[in-house]
Amino acid sequence: MRLAVFIEPQLGATYEDQLAFAQRAERLGFEGFFRSDHYVAAAGGPPGPTDSWVTLGALARETSTIRLGTLVSSATFRYPGPLAVAVAQVDAMSGGRVELGLGTGWFEREHSAYGIPFPPVAERFGRLEEQLEILTGLWSTPLGATFSFEGRYYDLVDSPALPKPVQQPGPPIIIGGKGLKRTPRLAARYADEFNVPFSSLADTTTSYDRVVAAIETEGRDGRAPIVFSFAQTIVCGANDAEVRRRAESVGLDPNGPPASGGQLYGTPARVAEQLADFVKAGASRAFLQVLDFRDLEHLELIAAEVAPLLP
Repeated sequence: MRLAVFIEPQLGATYEDQLAFAQRAERLGFEGFFRSDHYVAAAGGPPGPTDSWVTLGALARETSTIRLGTLVSSATFRYPGPLAVAVAQVDAMSGGRVELGLGTGWFEREHSAYGIPFPPVAERFGRLEEQLEILTGLWSTPLGATFSFEGRYYDLVDSPALPKPVQQPGPPIIIGGKGLKRTPRLAARYADEFNVPFSSLADTTTSYDRVVAAIETEGRDGRAPIVFSFAQTIVCGANDAEVRRRAESVGLDPNGPPASGGQLYGTPARVAEQLADFVKAGASRAFLQVLDFRDLEHLELIAAEVAPLLP
């Protein structure tokens, strides 16, 4: 089980907060630092949003080994051509450590707050699919050749398809969600990794099964086998009192996680057991959402007491 940490900077993290968190995670041996891509928090308030790819570009120069990415960027926020340029540039700035999580977008209020169109869900899926085809096409176009694309939502004519990312044929693409049909099909066709966010073990397993079925139908066209991962909020403490204190500090139920899942909760041994259950379901990477990004001792505990217990 590979461990990445995941934060929601729109909840109040400055760039300096994110830098301290990412650097500590790197020193502790976490595989990845991932952040959400949102422009509005449910509760609002200062300091406000930080742009995900501006942040990751800066972190690329301030870290050396940890992988960096979004979970997930919204296809509504950026045109696919400029997004391909930005991700490729950050990949080069990091020496090939970038991963792109990409989704349809879902939070209408953040779109209206910053003047971003928010089309109906069918169109958002259509735009996502075209963006995935364009991104992978631009990155894999040979040097000296051009890339063109004619779609319903985007047209590219004789793009030089530059810059090239360090990773070839491109940075790993993560697609996630709980959709019944289109999400599994897009994951089978374009994703290097499929992520299930904040779900019970049973629901996560069902989502994995849908992707396996989609791969059997769609094929992988020579791509490597897909990686299965999941995201869960984590509340870990050295003892029960510390677990309750951490839960209360971020507004979670101190008596334990909801029956519907979505949280890893307890002492290190208990959290390790919960993670091991996801391994048995087929997952090989966990994204641990830490809600208090200034609680760096939480990271220390996970690295020292949970990670060594994992398969």
